[in-house]
Amino acid sequence: METVQPNTPAEPALGPASEASGLRQISKQQWRSGAAAWLGWTFDGLDMHLYTLVAAPFVAQLLGGLSTADPEVGRYSSIIQGAFLLGWALGGGVFGRIGDRLGRSRALSLTVLTYAIFTGLSFFAQTWWQLMVFRFLAALGIGGEWAVGASLLSETWPRRWRPWIAAVLQTGVNVGILAAVLANQILAKASPRYLFLVGILPALLVFWIRRAVPEPAEWVAAKASARRSEPGIGYLFGKEVRPITFWVVVVCGVSLTAHWAFMFWYPQQLRNLPEVFRWSAERKNELVNAAMFIVIGSSILGNFFCGWISRRTGYRSTIAAVFAVYFGVMFGAYCVPRTHAALLCWFPLIGFCQGAFALFTMYLPPLFPTLLRTTGAGFCYNIGRVTAALGTVFFGLFSKVGDHRTALFYAGFLFLPAAVGALFLPKLRD
Repeated sequence: METVQPNTPAEPALGPASEASGLRQISKQQWRSGAAAWLGWTFDGLDMHLYTLVAAPFVAQLLGGLSTADPEVGRYSSIIQGAFLLGWALGGGVFGRIGDRLGRSRALSLTVLTYAIFTGLSFFAQTWWQLMVFRFLAALGIGGEWAVGASLLSETWPRRWRPWIAAVLQTGVNVGILAAVLANQILAKASPRYLFLVGILPALLVFWIRRAVPEPAEWVAAKASARRSEPGIGYLFGKEVRPITFWVVVVCGVSLTAHWAFMFWYPQQLRNLPEVFRWSAERKNELVNAAMFIVIGSSILGNFFCGWISRRTGYRSTIAAVFAVYFGVMFGAYCVPRTHAALLCWFPLIGFCQGAFALFTMYLPPLFPTLLRTTGAGFCYNIGRVTAALGTVFFGLFSKVGDHRTALFYAGFLFLPAAVGALFLPKLRD
């Protein structure tokens, strides 16, 4: 079988500018790679959270106009979210392999096109299982974009700036989520399905990426030197790489299960609190939007705080410490029933702890060989989506009719083993 040749861009391959000491020394091509990765991650955040904002009312509508507090609504909406997270995991592996074989720029274009098309098609869903299929297919692209974009930046920007790059890149998903919230506010009086049409916008980004973003020089050189002897997926489980693969999978799997249980269930809990339940749909939307703004706004601050700490203590110790705090905050927020006003006071702390996930962006890809970088990072990070998919459904079983506090309380305990597991990750500082 003939080896696929590296992409030949109109401009020279993109190098890391490892000696750059100031922003003025960063090349135009490197700015473009950064913009492409950031915009891809931004639209990731937009498309991934459109559903969480309207899950209850849209699924209730698809089930024949049931109440959002009906157990059937919670069950089917969690199944749809589980399918989305499963697709995210598979997409990380599939597009990660494409990124190693065909190049970062090509793969990035394919991931964006995939999630944009199928998010838009969710508008046409007439049954809950149709919505599930569209969300699963959209998630394939969303899962792949993270690994490809992270590898693109780790191979093109200076090593000493990686923690800050990680923080900036993570703000992309935060901005995307805020954009989803804004779109939800604008379309508050429309049927929930119209929100998914906003998800088509990222498709426009593909044309610019293919024209303006060349492949990294590191990937081009590795591709040329490997020829027909490129490492296969089995190398991830070989003697040299297996311990890294194992611990990264453990930490990502456990932490992302807890994180996504929170991100999915807390809007549903807010909508069904005793003092909120009888509010109008529009007023409930306003509350959920406000909560999302608080969580994501504080998460942006957490990104840069974690980047600052990691420059001094290293990635793994920072991740471990923040996950331990994440557990404590989740415990405090959900150990007893609280009103929506009280929960809004806890959400800034929860969002701040989410900054730990920003470090994964620059920390994970360099742990793997160049021609397995997007495959390894995509597989290990996104395998956590499989457990998160199961976890979202599993923790939903703890919910009483319309009350998801118990599910959120128990999910928080998973941050403890995540913190311990992080201490076994390789020590890496930039």
